[in-house]
This record gives sequence, structure tokens and C-alpha cells, in this order.
Amino acid sequence: MRIPCPYCGERDAHEFVYRGDAAPQRPDGAEANEAAFADYVYPRANVAGAMHEHWYHAQGCRTWIVVERDTRSHAIAGATLAREAKR
Repeated sequence: MRIPCPYCGERDAHEFVYRGDAAPQRPDGAEANEAAFADYVYPRANVAGAMHEHWYHAQGCRTWIVVERDTRSHAIAGATLAREAKR
């Protein structure tokens, strides 16, 4: 699988470290209780189709990116820097 790094261009997936689903948001403020953190850390949907994932370019520019990938075919629609990704 080839991943398009915004800085380095298209690179082999072996250069990256997979973190997982980019959708969960860390709870803040009033909702930051033990149950909210447990829901943030543990449950994950097993998506069959397009999803946004966090990847770390460990063997390259060492940046976090958000990759839009179809989990059925591994087709990648694009990638953006994690700090610039829409939430």
C-alpha cells in the first residue's frame, strides 16, 4: 500500500505507524468524567468502507497525517496533515 504524505509524497506503508480511527474526540470540560474517557479510549467501530485514520510517518518527516482509506479495498482517497484536518 502506498500512502501520500503531504511533505514527502507517495511512500510505502512500511514507513508509517498506524494509530487508528481519527474520528474519536478527547472529552473536555464538563463531559470529562471517567465514563466519557472510557468511551473515548476503548470502543471502536469496525468500519467496512471509507474512514479517516491517523498515521505517523516514522521513517520520513515524522509528522502525523489523516488518511482517508477504504478498509475493504485499501484504496486511499487522500491525506492531510493531522493538525490541519477538519474535525
